[in-house]
Amino acid sequence: MPGSRDLDPSSSPRALLGAELRHAREKAGLSQEELGQRLFVSGSFIGQLEAGTRRMQREYARLLDEVLGTADFFQRNCGAAAKSKYPEHFVEAVEAEAEATEIRQYSPLLIPGLLQTPAYARAVFRAYRPTAEEEVIEELVSARIDRARILADPAGPLLWAVLDEAALRRRTGGRQVMAEALGHVAALVRRNRIIVQVLPFDAGAHASMEGSIKLMDFEDAPPLLYMETVGTGRLEDDPASVRYQRRIFEYLTACSLAPDASLVLLEDIAQDYGHADHP
Repeated sequence: MPGSRDLDPSSSPRALLGAELRHAREKAGLSQEELGQRLFVSGSFIGQLEAGTRRMQREYARLLDEVLGTADFFQRNCGAAAKSKYPEHFVEAVEAEAEATEIRQYSPLLIPGLLQTPAYARAVFRAYRPTAEEEVIEELVSARIDRARILADPAGPLLWAVLDEAALRRRTGGRQVMAEALGHVAALVRRNRIIVQVLPFDAGAHASMEGSIKLMDFEDAPPLLYMETVGTGRLEDDPASVRYQRRIFEYLTACSLAPDASLVLLEDIAQDYGHADHP
């Protein structure tokens, strides 16, 4: 387990809970593994709670109060840490993104959320919520774009994205929306803010044809894997699962275009979308 850093309890509700959990655990003379065993979770899970990379859910707050003898402290305070503008299944993943030092992601069907423009995000949300009111769609778009602010921070995480050529060729929102979306990704690459590789059609069969990959690494907590399907998702901290998916991601990078060639392809496709006289 990596060495623990001191959290600033005043920085966020999650930091407060994490710092208090570490204090209560150490006071009880328990290691992270020992406390995890009493909650039927891994020691890594406890470490992620203490580091603030995972949200404390009410069921665990209750068990922690019981095991650590903290009255109802964690139950009373976990509500504040749980408030979010994101869907329930995605809250922990968003919070983990903000704490990550590195994010590796393969996206087979669409441009990843952290790289989307408002117009592209709007087209995506409207596609799977065709009857939603406009204000609902705009709230979702706003929340998605707000996530991307971590890329504007020089101290933010390294993002290494492998984009399937299918995601670039799928005309989401129309030609102008796609031209803007791909131009935005290319601009981030040119500012040396992200690393992007394109997995071309010519690569044929590949190691992740059955789904997406999202891996997150942290300075002071074990890595996490985020797995999702339509409308649901979960974080996984099982070391074997994380290692397996990391190996799959490495396979993908090996059969993808090099970053320089990927940038050329991105800009070529964006330019092609921008030609209004094309069908």
